Amino acid sequence: MLRARIEIKLKKGVVDPEGKNIVKALHLLHFNEVKEAGVAKVIELLLDEEDVDRAKERAEEMCKKLLANPVINEYSISIEHVH
Repeated sequence: MLRARIEIKLKKGVVDPEGKNIVKALHLLHFNEVKEAGVAKVIELLLDEEDVDRAKERAEEMCKKLLANPVINEYSISIEHVH
């Protein structure tokens, strides 16, 4: 078994309203040293697969077809063995 860990975040230049709200809320709580926040999503998938290259290829297909929006998102995939 393999685990695919996919981190999806907004591309540079895309407005992150959730990140802006986090900064605003932190400032209201007197954490004024925070200048910027970005929000990312992590998806972990347990795959019934033993071939790391095949697992990464399949996870890539999943991102392109469903998990990420190629217009606004970038993503990274890591694959690890599950014991």
